[in-house]
Amino acid sequence: MSVADLYAAGPGADEASGARVPPQDVAAEQSVLGAMLLSKEAIDPAADVLQGRDFYRPIHELLFDTIVDLANRGEPADAITVGAELTRRGELGRVGGAPYLHTLVAGVPVTASVDFYAEIVREKAILRRLIQVGDRIASFGWAEQGEIADVVDRAQREVLDVDGASGSDDYHTVAELMDHTIQEIDYHQGRGDIAGLGSGFPELDRLTTGFRPGQMIVVAARPGVGKSTLGLDFCRAASIKQGVPSAIFSLEMTGAEIAMRLLSAEAKVAIHHMRGGGMTDPEWDAIGAVMPRVQGAPIIIDDSPNMTMPEIRSKARRIKKKSDLGLLVIDYLQLMTSGK
Repeated sequence: MSVADLYAAGPGADEASGARVPPQDVAAEQSVLGAMLLSKEAIDPAADVLQGRDFYRPIHELLFDTIVDLANRGEPADAITVGAELTRRGELGRVGGAPYLHTLVAGVPVTASVDFYAEIVREKAILRRLIQVGDRIASFGWAEQGEIADVVDRAQREVLDVDGASGSDDYHTVAELMDHTIQEIDYHQGRGDIAGLGSGFPELDRLTTGFRPGQMIVVAARPGVGKSTLGLDFCRAASIKQGVPSAIFSLEMTGAEIAMRLLSAEAKVAIHHMRGGGMTDPEWDAIGAVMPRVQGAPIIIDDSPNMTMPEIRSKARRIKKKSDLGLLVIDYLQLMTSGK
């Protein structure tokens, strides 16, 4: 029995034949799926790490793809809705029926650990693909067919696809990019100095032409000169002035402090007056005047401590699905961990 046959057959077939068992962890696969069914907060972290083909059991691949498909359509993806979707497709019996879905949910140790379960599943999948690729490359050599350069190229493509990261080429020649570049230049003619999202600082915007989609901008300076305030000013300009949804992930300030700073900046009331109890009646009037504008701005604040990059990415994707997202501010990078 080949490795491919073992993979298709699922658990049990390999033991019966006496063949070696391919690398796999069915318990980790079940934990990933159970967490996704139990909590919508677990779906994006799992989908960030895994593809359907990473699962050893074909029924787990089917369940994973169904859950992700429902989530991408903005529908709930729990044991009931997934069962209903599989019933509609005529595939519920293939996965063991509704009882198996509830078994997956009941067997989840901790939903918050879904990213660790997913990493286990992915590592096993990569090891299985290494075995499969090794078999195929060996068959290329034994066949002794075709030009040697073509054989080597096929072998290299197989190896590059082991981790699932080589689905498309990210590089282009200048000639391939030129048509798109000219179109972009032409698009921006006559649109003024600002082609992207305004920062709120006209002189800066004249130099940068605004913030563009996909850009990562690092604000760097020595401590205590206002980097956090500048980041909040960018959010104010985007959301309060231009109506563009923004999100602030603050690993240093609390949400209440950020809201106070937004009110302070909009009302032009000194922050130390707001904190120290020295507010005058005109300052209270100024705060009251700007409060509806600040409250109505599409600004999302997350002040969770010890956030990791995967957590921020997952939360940003959920925000994007619910209310779009034009600007993301992280304050600040040195306090963020990788999660590993």
